[in-house]
Amino acid sequence: MSIPECSARTRNIALKRFSAENYDLLVIGGGITGTSVARDAALRGMKVALVEKGDFSSGTSSASSKLIHGGLRYLENFEFHLVFEALSERAWLMKTAKHLVHPQAFCLPVYKTHKYPRWILGLGLWFYDLLALFRAPGVHKYLNRKKTLEWIRGLSDKDLLGSFRFYDATMWDDALTIETARSAAEAGADIANYVEALKPLVENDGSIVGFELLDHIAQKPLSIRATRTVVCAGPWTDFFGKTAFPQQWKPWLKPSKGIHLVFDAKRFSVGGALVMEHPRDGRISFVIPRPDLGTGVTLVGTTDGPTPPNPENASVEEADIEYLFHLLDEYFPTHQLKRDDLVGTYVGVRPLAGTEQQPDSLQKVSREHQIGMGPGGVVVVAGGKYTTSRKIAEQVVDFAVKHEAGFRKFRRRIFNKSRDPINLRVLMNSRPSGVPEPLWKRYGEEAAEVLRLSASHPTAGTDPDAFPHLDGQVRFAVRHSMAVRADDIALRRIGLSISRKDKGDPWRSFIEKTFQDEMARLESDERVPTQSISSV
Repeated sequence: MSIPECSARTRNIALKRFSAENYDLLVIGGGITGTSVARDAALRGMKVALVEKGDFSSGTSSASSKLIHGGLRYLENFEFHLVFEALSERAWLMKTAKHLVHPQAFCLPVYKTHKYPRWILGLGLWFYDLLALFRAPGVHKYLNRKKTLEWIRGLSDKDLLGSFRFYDATMWDDALTIETARSAAEAGADIANYVEALKPLVENDGSIVGFELLDHIAQKPLSIRATRTVVCAGPWTDFFGKTAFPQQWKPWLKPSKGIHLVFDAKRFSVGGALVMEHPRDGRISFVIPRPDLGTGVTLVGTTDGPTPPNPENASVEEADIEYLFHLLDEYFPTHQLKRDDLVGTYVGVRPLAGTEQQPDSLQKVSREHQIGMGPGGVVVVAGGKYTTSRKIAEQVVDFAVKHEAGFRKFRRRIFNKSRDPINLRVLMNSRPSGVPEPLWKRYGEEAAEVLRLSASHPTAGTDPDAFPHLDGQVRFAVRHSMAVRADDIALRRIGLSISRKDKGDPWRSFIEKTFQDEMARLESDERVPTQSISSV
């Protein structure tokens, strides 16, 4: 299959166009929302540019619970529309991104001490299945105490009555965002990572017609002009707004920090994903087995807490770790999990729509998104969920079209799976012989290209466990997913860092060497700027 290039050379071409073109839409932010907006707009025929100050998915979009779900707990807040929309999108993603979104059975245990009795939980799950139009891999089912303990190994049996089994899905969050960015580029958008929007270009009437930019790779300033700008900065929305519009910006967010613990699956193994209720505050957290991340890990999270004004300063604190370990001790007392068992931790900040005057408890802040007009006609989106990113994108572009007379020709939404390039990369019915399963689950049909690249560059390097043909994966990342720094690969393109206690350090020099070899290959008339792994 022919795979379009999406590389540092593609990025350089986009940078040249930024200064020469007048775009319909400038998207600021390369997380899942920004890349989805760029893709939707490009599929409507708009001239689109997208800039991201770091790497695609380098913020919250790579620090989620890695779930595609309807939000069962949102039913408690009567957010029925949000749940219905999310469940519809879950079904869409499971069809169109099969290599990245996989069905997952969840266990909802029923204890005597929990606030909701079995009949209420059962009623909620019937409603969940109904809102999903019964398009989940299976309808929920009640399991007795014995079957529950056989399924979830090591689960506390104290006051346990039984459990409900229901279905949602897991996903590779950073990979899904990068796939979406690639799809936007294939649809015609000009995209560039490591380009920061600094200062708006303002007309005499106060309207924003573009931004001054900084290319962090070449350390060069440039500018871009666009009829409309959309701010999709996630938890950085207010931080960005106060910097770009110091006198005019009004807060949009009430951000919430969440952390996750990562365990080696060989040390902490469960039969399925588990929904847990914390005894301190009743907050819901998850245990999520991920056999597809490296040799297998188990994720535990997440938490809810206040965050610093600049989300980059959010960190994993001792109290956060203690909170989750206390929960694990309650549900898995025989495992006796210790800090040394951790493969790692990570932190993300949710861009919850709201202000400091809204609910005291971050758990009660709505997960609904908001779209509105900011200073100078800038469109702002706040809040939202990974699962509903496609629908949010449609609504954002609809909003921009409504408020710009010249955009009326873009009203017709042609954003559907028959035109979406992401569909060209879904799994076939069965894995071809000779294709390792880890490659098949990560790349789908593009696994053949990874194998081809590996065969054309034979190496004596030893591959990490569960990361076959590492050489081919690195080369694929540089050629087809705009990895312009070596660290981009281990951190976000192949999942090496999150799945190993050594963070992939033994292979850093190999990745660096292969990366530099690929960047040299991409050099043409104009040199492509590179940065080594040690300079990041």
